[in-house]
Amino acid sequence: MSGRSKRESRGSTRGKRESESRGSSGRVKRERDREREPEAASSRGSPVRVKREFEPASAREAPASVVPFVRVKREREVDEDSEPEREQRMAEWILRTGGAATARTWTPLTGVCWTLTLRNCVLSPSHTSMLMPVWCVASTFKYVLKPTFTKQQIANLDKQAKLSRAYDGTTYLPGIVGLNNIKANDYANAVLQALSNVPPLRNYFLEEDNYKNIKRPPGDIMFLLVQRFGELMRKLWNPRNFKAHVSPHEMLQAVVLCSKKTFQITKQGDGVDFLSWFLNALHSALGGTKKKKKTIVTDVFQGSMRIFTKKLPHPDLPAEEKEQLLHNDEYQETMVESTFMYLTLDLPTAPLYKDEKEQLIIPQVPLFNILAKFNGITEKEYKTYKENFLKRFQLTKLPPYLIFCIKRFTKNNFFVEKNPTIVNFPITNVDLREYLSEEVQAVHKNTTYDLIANIVHDGKPSEGSYRIHVLHHGTGKWYELQDLQVTDILPQMITLSEAYIQIWKRRDNDETNQQGA
Repeated sequence: MSGRSKRESRGSTRGKRESESRGSSGRVKRERDREREPEAASSRGSPVRVKREFEPASAREAPASVVPFVRVKREREVDEDSEPEREQRMAEWILRTGGAATARTWTPLTGVCWTLTLRNCVLSPSHTSMLMPVWCVASTFKYVLKPTFTKQQIANLDKQAKLSRAYDGTTYLPGIVGLNNIKANDYANAVLQALSNVPPLRNYFLEEDNYKNIKRPPGDIMFLLVQRFGELMRKLWNPRNFKAHVSPHEMLQAVVLCSKKTFQITKQGDGVDFLSWFLNALHSALGGTKKKKKTIVTDVFQGSMRIFTKKLPHPDLPAEEKEQLLHNDEYQETMVESTFMYLTLDLPTAPLYKDEKEQLIIPQVPLFNILAKFNGITEKEYKTYKENFLKRFQLTKLPPYLIFCIKRFTKNNFFVEKNPTIVNFPITNVDLREYLSEEVQAVHKNTTYDLIANIVHDGKPSEGSYRIHVLHHGTGKWYELQDLQVTDILPQMITLSEAYIQIWKRRDNDETNQQGA
């Protein structure tokens, strides 16, 4: 035999030995795995310790729609961690993965294997034999993504003063939560936060069953406003949030769509204009009409007044001609009944000049001075392009929650001017009985109001910012919210701000004043 043939023979013999050894080692490994299966099955009823390992998507073949899952390794150790600690670990993992992942086997106490899809929080058991109670945090994440409230929980919201702890470790009061300012939507944030602290409106939207069966015409997009506002309300009052702030992005998208881009995220808007549009749009989307059909919006905010109007002769006419015109029926005073969602309070004209020390004078005016507009006696002239009118107003019905809009901005053909006048107002005990007609005063037993929300505009008309002061009913304390920042504030400091929108709560018979003057 030649040398070449000998080498080929030795190589073939060595290859056969290696393939036989690999085959025998594979058989041994498979036999060991079969021996371990009974041991694992017998140990399922005993406490185990769960360890999480992250398997990359490239490590296994999976459909495109399935994201990487959590593989659980079992060891025969006593589970020393408490359930809150386990939930905290799981929450941290969800935050890292962005909340879009599939977790398997979250049941360390049983042999039941669950699959939790965190995109829509659907649980599907791989088999139904349960040996012991199952610990699973599915309900926790489902509640975070879509919180729900029972009637008892809603009834106790204004009685609780307990801080909640978010999954990132921060503490917060439910309802006193910051909102993201995406670019220039702080005007909408302030209004939404104010409305979220009106208990009847909040309670209605916390329970989805109150409005989910309302029928709307085909193709109507306005009901999206109701759905998104309900979702935002439940997130703001969620006691188990991931973080101590909430993003209003979906709510604001609905506002942009339903207002046909009148109110936008990227452009600063006017808080009063947004409040007026939002309340009317919400009322209409809930099936309300102008006169007959009422909704929760009108039940909470709608009042009524009498408007007395008198037409004035043109000022350039001679005095004799004016006298003759005043006897005509056209120039006689007329009265109409009208409803309102909010009252507009006019500020006196701000001074144009500086004082002796070359400093601008910031005027101040008491709240009751600008409320005199609605006493039924004070007349104010209103000018149009062609005609002039004298009007006076008298309230005939006070709503449970009264909104004041202080008119700070004056628009003309060239620019918008802001009036910086400070309004001096008490926080509590504002009695409006004198602004009602005599026959109505006997019907209204309760006419005293307490402040619960105060929206402030700071800075220039087009470049300013909004912040809000809200009262937490459970603690009786005031808080200032500006975007994501939440701080407590003394009631005395609220009156020093340039108030723009205020919400007042009518005091009931059995209600005592807990805020302090």
